Amino acid sequence: MSMSHPILSEFDIIFAGGGTTACVVAGRLAAYDPSLRILILEAGQHTFNKPIHVQPYQYPLHQAPTSTTITFNIGNPSPRLNGRAPIVACGRCVGGASGVNFVVYTRAPASDYDDWGVNGWESENLIPLMKKLETYEVQPNCSTHGYDGPIKVSSGGCKLGISDEFIQVGTTYHKRQYADDTNDLETCNTYSPWRKYIDGTTGRRSDAAHHYVYNQAHNPNLRVWVGKRVKHIIFEDKRAVGVEFISDPVSCPPADQSSSIVRASKLVVISAGTFGSPTILERSGIGAKAILERCGVEQLVNLPGVGENYQDHNLVTVPYLAADEAVTMDALWRGESILQESLAQWNSSGKSLIAQNGIDSKIKWRPDDEELKIMEPAFQPRWKEFFQDRPDKAVAIFTVSAGYTPPLSRPLSGILPPRNYMSATWYTLYPVSVGSVHIKVTENGEEGVDFTTGFLDDPCDIVPLNFGYKKTREITRRMASYRGEVAAGHPDFPEGSAAACREASGPVDLNAPDIIYTAEDDEAINQFHRDIVQTAWHSLGTCAMKSEAEQGVVDARLNVYGVSNLKVADMSISPLNVGTNTYSTALLIGERAAMIIAEDLDINCI
Repeated sequence: MSMSHPILSEFDIIFAGGGTTACVVAGRLAAYDPSLRILILEAGQHTFNKPIHVQPYQYPLHQAPTSTTITFNIGNPSPRLNGRAPIVACGRCVGGASGVNFVVYTRAPASDYDDWGVNGWESENLIPLMKKLETYEVQPNCSTHGYDGPIKVSSGGCKLGISDEFIQVGTTYHKRQYADDTNDLETCNTYSPWRKYIDGTTGRRSDAAHHYVYNQAHNPNLRVWVGKRVKHIIFEDKRAVGVEFISDPVSCPPADQSSSIVRASKLVVISAGTFGSPTILERSGIGAKAILERCGVEQLVNLPGVGENYQDHNLVTVPYLAADEAVTMDALWRGESILQESLAQWNSSGKSLIAQNGIDSKIKWRPDDEELKIMEPAFQPRWKEFFQDRPDKAVAIFTVSAGYTPPLSRPLSGILPPRNYMSATWYTLYPVSVGSVHIKVTENGEEGVDFTTGFLDDPCDIVPLNFGYKKTREITRRMASYRGEVAAGHPDFPEGSAAACREASGPVDLNAPDIIYTAEDDEAINQFHRDIVQTAWHSLGTCAMKSEAEQGVVDARLNVYGVSNLKVADMSISPLNVGTNTYSTALLIGERAAMIIAEDLDINCI
């Protein structure tokens, strides 16, 4: 596979974007038919064998403000977020988010895909593909898991005691059952281990770039050009025949900004993600008339759904002090002496904290009757209409991780003293609010993105977050490693409040009474969430696979309405939210898209 740029004016298939789904589709098609001339154009850089991408423990480094491996999309300020402009990150490298994510293995309930109501995308058609893509190293003979796919799933390089404490408190104090596998496509509301996208033998991250594309370096017809930003699709009589691209200004800052054209004889696939795909379509004249007119783009196809239906999960993380004797990721992340020992062990055996993310257990949580009663009434209609009769759908995921993971808003990294920490995290899986992603022209005439997250626009969305703070705090303060809260990362409770945060010498008793919150305390929690709630890095929906009448952008075979030879394949096609970390769904969309394209081109895809 050539990494250089020979002047090739024509390929069979061009991928506009080289993220997770693009790597799956391109890699599968190249394996099915090695004579296919395939080009992936990616704005970011290569990830091949780079430690920051293959060593799982390094995932927080991608979130640094100076990072070029992700793109920080800045949303419009929102009154629901106390005037804050939220930041939503997405992958910006070959393999996309699969090369930078937290490596947590989560799968949606099968019913999520049935809810899409799209022909060919029912769970019975997708489960074989879920199995095809993975090698589940955790335990044999599980009927919904796969055992010879490219993506490895394991427990990681070592076990962390903090995760056992979380499960122990959850199954006693929180009165929930334990289950070894809550990724069987139906089980939820039980405490369980949290598996990882880590190869159990090598201890390396299991990403799409290395396991679908880089492993085909022997095929000269599969090409990846990095540092290339697709400006728009080229059409002849509404048939996509190629793309125009420039050198990406972030990846190649001194590069010439003149554009180049490359042609596609069979198909163009837009795989630029939830932010990139709708904006490529709009720059190409496909979208709502008013938006295109504002930006001086001539309309080719009136498709008002482009860029609408933006969805995500709402995530909050707060820090706690952990015992000196606890094993956490903190010393490793600070680069202390343990790092060298851990690297040596990882290099020889694939084990150690290098093959860890600090997140070893979770609950896909649903409130019980008691919890529902104390949740604010704004959530009750949503519970009755969506969750009550769907026992496989979790409201949120709760976890406590071993180490301090800074939130995107109000990070404390520079000011925390060097010691051990834990982080409690909760994120809601089916928030009601939706946003949008569109092109815009800025005041100085440059192109920008008009991005509205929609976070907390619907009043019911904040209710489970408020409850999540209280419940995870009760769980955390009963864990053996608990040594108090890091007050600066918690709500600003009024002076003298029973909920005030402080250092502690140890956990409270398992049977201790819960903290009693006053109306003022509840308001502090509410304001805290508006100040700090963030993306879960699970953006989707902006090129929805729905009928045109429902503001859809692509049909069941991923064809963009109104043109030919153009498909979209990435998380932007998801018509509804999915109750999972979205890497698993991005891989699945890739496998299904590869089948669809192979069928279209009469290629045998066995």
